[in-house]
Amino acid sequence: MGLGLPATRLCRAPAKGTLGAFPHPKGQFMSIRTRLSDDVKTAMKAKDERLVSTLRLILAALKDRDIAARPKGNTTGILEDEIMQMMNGMIKQRRDSITLYEQGNRPELAAKEQGEIDVIQSYLPQQMSADEMTAAIKAVIAEIGAGSVKDMGKVMGVLKERFTGRMDFASVSGIVKQLLAA
Repeated sequence: MGLGLPATRLCRAPAKGTLGAFPHPKGQFMSIRTRLSDDVKTAMKAKDERLVSTLRLILAALKDRDIAARPKGNTTGILEDEIMQMMNGMIKQRRDSITLYEQGNRPELAAKEQGEIDVIQSYLPQQMSADEMTAAIKAVIAEIGAGSVKDMGKVMGVLKERFTGRMDFASVSGIVKQLLAA
């Protein structure tokens, strides 16, 4: 990926059951929050301004979410699943910006946004392929016995519970609707 950090620090989420924990060069698993903090320090030492900037954006958004969660009784910060949802939202915002920049003939800004997407995605689990998504959706539909578009909310709920961070739910909703309508 060329993000200026050791490859072992930028690998995807490990096997099932360790979601949110990532391999560290010393062999331990660490949370996304810890990885972000450590990687900012590493990027600062490497004088990689683009990476430092993007990581600081992520950490600022994370701090905002932590502060927003305090009135709800959460004093330790948001959970890993919520961090992944936040990061997916950041990716969606950047994809929207890329579309607008390309329409406005600003390829340099679109490239900057794409670079930020690459950094953010390096902290998320591997996205499922279209075939894997379709198979998972069909399995959930069969499991809960969904028979019509009226059951779409139930199907989406189960998918979000099981596959947060691994599916692009903007495209999933269209696939679910299509399969339930058939």
